[in-house]
Amino acid sequence: MKEGYCVLEEGVLCTHCGECTRCDLDPNKECDNCMRCVKSRADYLAVEVDEIIEEED
Repeated sequence: MKEGYCVLEEGVLCTHCGECTRCDLDPNKECDNCMRCVKSRADYLAVEVDEIIEEED
């Protein structure tokens, strides 16, 4: 993904609409990483990284 593209819709240019920073539980709130949307009784949580995109010079 290149800078300037939407993180929610592939191939669409970012319009800085702010939709990607909205809370999943309360769309009127900006995400503050409270993690209430992640419900789990696990001892730990993990995210699998399948690609790292490095900035080109």
